[in-house]
Amino acid sequence: MTTEPRETMEYDVVIVGAGPAGLSAAIRLKQLDPEREVVVLEKGSEVGAHILSGAVLDTSGLDALIPDWQAKSAPLNTRVKSDRFYMLGHGGQIRIPNFPMPPLMNNHGNYIVSMGNVCRWMAEQAEALGVEVFPGMACSELVYDEAGSLKGVVAGEFGRNADGTEGPNYEPGMELHGKYVFLSEGVRGSLSKEVIAKYDLSAGHEPQKFGLGMKEIWEIDPKKHKEGSVTHTMGWPLGSNAGGGSFIYHIENNQVYVGFVVHLNYKNPYLFPYMEFQRFKHHPMVAELLKGGKRVAYGARAISEGGYQSMPKMVFPGGALLGCSVGMVNVPRIKGNHNAMLSGKAAAEAAHRAIEAGRAGDELSDYEAEVRTGPIGKDLKKVRNVKPLWSKFGLVASLVLGGFDMWTNTFGFSLLGTLKHGKNDAEATGKAKDFKVIDYPKPDGTLSFDRLTNVSFSMTNHEESQPAHLHLKNPEIPMKVNMPEYAEPAQRYCPAGVYEVVDNKFVINFQNCVHCKTCDIKDPSQNINWVTPQGGDGPNYPNM
Repeated sequence: MTTEPRETMEYDVVIVGAGPAGLSAAIRLKQLDPEREVVVLEKGSEVGAHILSGAVLDTSGLDALIPDWQAKSAPLNTRVKSDRFYMLGHGGQIRIPNFPMPPLMNNHGNYIVSMGNVCRWMAEQAEALGVEVFPGMACSELVYDEAGSLKGVVAGEFGRNADGTEGPNYEPGMELHGKYVFLSEGVRGSLSKEVIAKYDLSAGHEPQKFGLGMKEIWEIDPKKHKEGSVTHTMGWPLGSNAGGGSFIYHIENNQVYVGFVVHLNYKNPYLFPYMEFQRFKHHPMVAELLKGGKRVAYGARAISEGGYQSMPKMVFPGGALLGCSVGMVNVPRIKGNHNAMLSGKAAAEAAHRAIEAGRAGDELSDYEAEVRTGPIGKDLKKVRNVKPLWSKFGLVASLVLGGFDMWTNTFGFSLLGTLKHGKNDAEATGKAKDFKVIDYPKPDGTLSFDRLTNVSFSMTNHEESQPAHLHLKNPEIPMKVNMPEYAEPAQRYCPAGVYEVVDNKFVINFQNCVHCKTCDIKDPSQNINWVTPQGGDGPNYPNM
């Protein structure tokens, strides 16, 4: 807290996060009423700086929000032309034919995009409608009224010393109040986590499940480039150690998105997700594609994977959770951006009706109803059993059973009902004594790279004099509990090398953090709390 008074600004709707959900909400609010006062607050240095996604975009969300997006020059330039699935072994691959797959798995008609660039374009559309969009404004606190309803956020606090005290150039930030506050922070947002706990929004729902997605952009030999080609793989190198898979998307300008996802419910604490990604690139099929090319960018981000049964209650007094703050990713399709856009649109329409009726600070229950029963709910309900089947029975069984379940859901029913997830991803971590150390090959500097070198390609920067934004609830747990019991997995699960054990001490290099939130999710003792650093700090992704 600060001792200095804060300036206050009043809006109809305050939106935290300039991702696809938040920007869709802002655009829709202005479409419905050009006089509506709407502000979007973004912690990245610019809109898109913290956006990382695959991404093959299903345009249904954009079609509903801005039907003439093509005439408005939306950056959807690469239409999917081919769609392939492979099961990898150590030295080869088997193609899985497309014809047995449920229709929902078809990517034709979708576009390979940079969601960072899509969000930059969406921000331009929002500003043209009169939305105030403020990048570099991290929201560090929530503001409640006397009745306990959310009424606003604190944004733009700068200049604290490393010990948390107010420095000589301290700025207390502003309180931005709204009739409603939308939290669209993406996966595991710090403010969203607070309201989920405060209002017990997860009660009656399954725990959220997560994956860690890592991505590199490569420029490759033009002779090997096939614009519009989409490839997904499963199997090697993960094997039975963890669930997950890869994507390889050929975009324009001889560039390729190479990504790797590891499900965070893995048991072996010696698993090193980042090194699994680096090892994957040495598979003959991938190595041949990348040979002679160069990596130009790197980043990482957690992915919400719990789906239909893990969505918490998404409304509370004074506000709503949007997009990946709820968890709207269709796991087998590896798509959530369309649902994020649809959620922003639905929340905006609910808020518009409420404000028109003279309401403020209450629950937007019709938003929740629209998400659960409308296109988002229908999209997620069809695939709700794929993730728990994968977790319980492994890759091969889940392909067969999950495929069967998706086919039956195409006709509106499931013989399996709705399966449960059980443990959260932190609880899934096993004890070190029950597993063997995994020997990973050293990166060769051509196809594979060490973490710190790759982090430099995320353009990450944090002002070092500020307080660390990675908080330990108990500073003794890393060395007294996590080290002897779990071989301190933070050394490995972080894809940016933030955590080290040096001379029997736990070291946090918060300057490296790419804001993926994996530590907040996977720490077996749930001892790490990720909060926002000061505004503008973090990665500066160019075309992720």
